[in-house]
Parts: sequence; structure tokens; C-alpha cells
Amino acid sequence: MLNIFTLANGRLVQEEIEALEELSQFQPIWVDLESPTVEEKRWIKQYYGLSIPEDAMDEDIEESARFYEEDNGELHIRSDFLIDDDEDPRSVRVAFILNQHNDELRSRGVLFSIHDEDIPVFRLVRMRARRAPGLIEDAKEVLLKLFDADAEYSADTLENIYDELEVAGSKVLPGNVSDELAAEVLGLIARQEDLNSRIRRNVMDTRRAVSFMLRSRMLSADQFEEARQILRDIESLDNHTAFLFEKINFLMAATVGFININQNKTIKIFSVASVALLPPTLIASVYGMNFKLMPELEWEYGYVFALVLMIASALVPMLYFRSRGWLK
Repeated sequence: MLNIFTLANGRLVQEEIEALEELSQFQPIWVDLESPTVEEKRWIKQYYGLSIPEDAMDEDIEESARFYEEDNGELHIRSDFLIDDDEDPRSVRVAFILNQHNDELRSRGVLFSIHDEDIPVFRLVRMRARRAPGLIEDAKEVLLKLFDADAEYSADTLENIYDELEVAGSKVLPGNVSDELAAEVLGLIARQEDLNSRIRRNVMDTRRAVSFMLRSRMLSADQFEEARQILRDIESLDNHTAFLFEKINFLMAATVGFININQNKTIKIFSVASVALLPPTLIASVYGMNFKLMPELEWEYGYVFALVLMIASALVPMLYFRSRGWLK
């Protein structure tokens, strides 16, 4: 899918391109390619003179090759954006190409973005730019707004993690946690831990991208200050992710502790039973010895006496354990 974005009365206007001829009708500041086809890449090459690298969205690209500037003035940035999906939270790699200095190309001052799927942050920026005139003035502003919205999206996701952990804590901390409830809580905590890890990696990646823009000296004074504000926001998010890791570890330890308590209760039952059955076992062993005069042969109530003695010898330890509160 190929979409271009132009400025009209200070607002961002989106146009979907379905043919090469349509590109000549617009002067975009942002060209967005979502899962681009070979034909759409050819249109970009033919009209704008821009070759999209084959490894633009590769996940295994070297870290040192994710931020660089070409000799012709093209800035290449590869950054990850978070998708907070309840079933499958994930990060999506986006390749940005910002061309602003080469006068030979008609793509001067245009931001190109290439990604495999729609990203919530992109939708958020498009919606704000349509509703707020003057929010975006050029291609660099688009890139900054995307990173700013990414930090805000991460902050919103962290708030959701706080809420989910509050739910998990309300289930665990009162005590009396069954194994089924513990398994449910552990699954919830594990999902939030994974999401928190993704957020931490995502904001780290955004910090590197914004720092690269600052070092490249491509920003105006206002944009430079905006980029520094984004970095300050990201720094504040680091403290929240660190706190959440501690809270997750606490809830995980508490849940595992209740599981161990439940297991200890089961083991305690077997331990008490084995101790209580030792006296009856001893009596039965004595009665099973080959004496010349055996009580059950010489006395008609021998068997009854033996059974009563065995039962009494088992009840006495059980009553003692109960008095000590070991059977609760």
C-alpha cells in the first residue's frame, strides 16, 4: 500500500496512490509504504529516483548500520515501534529515509517510511495532523512527531501495565491462593513482564534515533528543543520501567511462594500420616512375630485387642498434631 501525505492549509492530507501517474499530481512531505509491492517500489525508483534497500526492514541488521547518512544527503534511520496487542504484543521495524539536501532528486524534503504492517503510532500522528493545523511543517517535523507519539504510546502502555499488575496483586496479596489462581496470575505477570521489556527496548531505540537526529545537525532551533524534550520524556519512562520490573519480581515471588505453601501443605499431610501410622505398624509387626504363645491364639479377644490398640496408637498422635495446629 502506497500513501502520500501533503500539506493543505497547515493540515496533513492523505492520498492513496494506485498508479504511477498519480504521483505527479502531488507534492508530498511524507511517503508511507506499508508492505510495498515490487511495482510500488519501482514507482518510487522511477519518479523520485530513490532505491529502497532490500534489507530495509530486516530484523537482523547490524546495530551500527541502523543510523547513517549517505553522501547525497539521505538520512537512513531504522527504528522499532511498539504494537500493544492483547494477544500478541510485538515490535515492528520501520525504515525511514529522509532526503532533504539533494537538489537533483524530486524527493527533496520528503520522508519515506517502509514497514510491514499498520502501526498505531502512525495512525495517531495522522489523526492529530489532520485535526490540528500547523502541527507539521516539513518532513523532519513528521519524523519528530512520530518519535514523540511513540514515547507517548509507550507511556500509555506502561499505565496499562500498572492497571494489570494491580489486578494481579488484588488476587494474590489477600492470601489463600489456589494452584489454579496462581497459574492464572503467573500467566498475567509473564505477559506484563514481556510487554515491559519490549517497552524498555522500544524507548531505548527511540532515544538512539532522536540522538542521531540531534547529532546530524539537521534540525532547526525549535525542532532541536522538541527533540530534547522527547529525550527527557524517554528518560522519565526508564524510571517507570525499572519500577515495574521490581513490582513484577515481587508479585512473581509472592505467587511462587503461595504455590510452595500449597505444596508444603500436601507434603505435610503425608508426613503426619506416615508418623501417625508408625505405632500401628509396630504393633502389627510385633503380633506377626512367631512366638510360642501368641495372644490371638491363647486369648479369644486377642485380635480385637490388637485392632483397638492399633487404632488408639494412630489416634493419639493425630490428636496431638491437631492440638499443635499441624493439621490446619
